[in-house]
Amino acid sequence: MKSNKADGILLSGGLDTSIIATVASEFMSLKAITIAFQHAPAPDIEYAIIMAKRLNLEHYIHYFSENELYDALPNVIKVMKSFDPMEIRNSVVIDIGLRISKERGIKTILTGDGADELFAGYSYLFAFEDEELANELKKLWTVMQFSSIPLAKTYKMQAKLPFLSPPFKEFAMNLNPLYKIQTRNAQKVGKWILRKTYETKLPKEVVWRKKTPIETGSGTTTLPNFFNHRISDKEFNEKKNLIKNEDRVTIRNKEHLFYYEIFKQIFGIPHGIDSNNKNCPHCNSNVLEKSKFCRTCGAYPI
Repeated sequence: MKSNKADGILLSGGLDTSIIATVASEFMSLKAITIAFQHAPAPDIEYAIIMAKRLNLEHYIHYFSENELYDALPNVIKVMKSFDPMEIRNSVVIDIGLRISKERGIKTILTGDGADELFAGYSYLFAFEDEELANELKKLWTVMQFSSIPLAKTYKMQAKLPFLSPPFKEFAMNLNPLYKIQTRNAQKVGKWILRKTYETKLPKEVVWRKKTPIETGSGTTTLPNFFNHRISDKEFNEKKNLIKNEDRVTIRNKEHLFYYEIFKQIFGIPHGIDSNNKNCPHCNSNVLEKSKFCRTCGAYPI
């Protein structure tokens, strides 16, 4: 952490950012920023408040509006080169968090990115046995990417990801999967070694908090329903069919349509750049040969 000096942290109150905030606060003075969509429940707020008070951090909670959402979407879609709803729901929170951080004078910000990938925090990994888990994690490490890095650059800021510091990353990658997933109270729990290490240093409700994606913790998981009320069925069906026929792009729902229209304004109709590579059957973008997921449109499996 001494090599990742910063003046702010995007604090969700989850295990990962709580660990970073706890360690970092011993070496530096941090401003903590927590972001939530004002039109939805946002469980991150409760936990972030607990941690900020515990560490005596200067804490700013920002509830973003519908207009702020619309303003942020073009930058997120342009930077991520994607109209995948899950990517956008998560990254728009990061984008707004970075903007608010810059407005409060923060130039370098810490995030908890990387812990779930390195220490098997995702629930889908719980089904694998040790050898299979090791293989799945290796696959994940080859494709993991984090929107905080490129988004921060658009604000002339620097995002620092302590979990991905080379020595720590090497330690995590060489760690036996046995220490990553264990059973507690008859339920599988990821990031086991992190939880046990900080069991006496974090509040119980934080250290054993269930993995909560950014979209759930911030409230943007409600965006599908949000756009369902703002786009009529008639408009959606007409546009979906037109896009399928003219652009050869499959639109899955109203939220997807909203993001695609912004994507198309910025990049035009998606297409494969390299004719030697595999193309997504749903949007024609290039994907890795063995990939089952399209980063451009979010289609899975392909």
